[in-house]
Amino acid sequence: MQDRLNNGLVLLGCGKMGSAMLQGWLDQGVPADAVHVLDPFPNAWLKTTGVAINQPLPGAPSVVLIAVKPQMMADALPDLQAMGNGETLFLSVAAGISIATYQDILGANTPIIRAMPNTPAAVGKGITAIVGNAQSTAEHVMLAKDLLSAIGQVVTLNEESQMDAVTGVSGSGPAYVFHMIETLAAAGEAQGLAPDLAMQLAKATVAGAGALAEQSDESPSQLRINVTSPNGTTQAGLEVLMDPTSGLPPLMNATVKAATDRSKELANG
Repeated sequence: MQDRLNNGLVLLGCGKMGSAMLQGWLDQGVPADAVHVLDPFPNAWLKTTGVAINQPLPGAPSVVLIAVKPQMMADALPDLQAMGNGETLFLSVAAGISIATYQDILGANTPIIRAMPNTPAAVGKGITAIVGNAQSTAEHVMLAKDLLSAIGQVVTLNEESQMDAVTGVSGSGPAYVFHMIETLAAAGEAQGLAPDLAMQLAKATVAGAGALAEQSDESPSQLRINVTSPNGTTQAGLEVLMDPTSGLPPLMNATVKAATDRSKELANG
């Protein structure tokens, strides 16, 4: 990856997501002096990294990675317009900003890749979906994957319209899981467990099951079957959870649809 960053990397915004990516790049051996960070409020950690902070930028960096909040975009992007319509790849992890919006600001010939990461990126366990415009070459996509792999897995979409569903599943999904932990712990309390113990059990159970699902060669369906003894305790619980009218399937479908629909609404202004 380093040889593809010969002209430098500009990180626009260094909050939680930007900091997680920057830490990953430095850990992977990207030289600190190749990175230029633009952030109006640099944190104490950033100042210890050795990267250039709010300094003059290279004229045509290899990559500009946009990690500012969407509402800050209008103020941040115009300063980078001169880098558009060239070789510089613009890679955005800002939610809800379409490729067309970037092309309107930066120019139609600008290589642009839009990405949707999620919050487990903060601990290197995220998953990011990416999609590029017609100007994004296979080499651009590979560079984007290399950069984003610093915070977890990366998948490529066939078309930008899929980004709304990605938002509904993996973008918003961590919040669904956090709420499941909350409710699982509360249910344990209701059955007589101490609050701290119920929460510890719920966190470890969800984290462990997720790790097993990722690492196992068996499908989640088979893993569920493996732990379900006929007429046992798990079956009793699953009969409630898997009820096709009142259980988790219709609830999760409605949850993801609501988030996906809202993503579409936000994208359309």
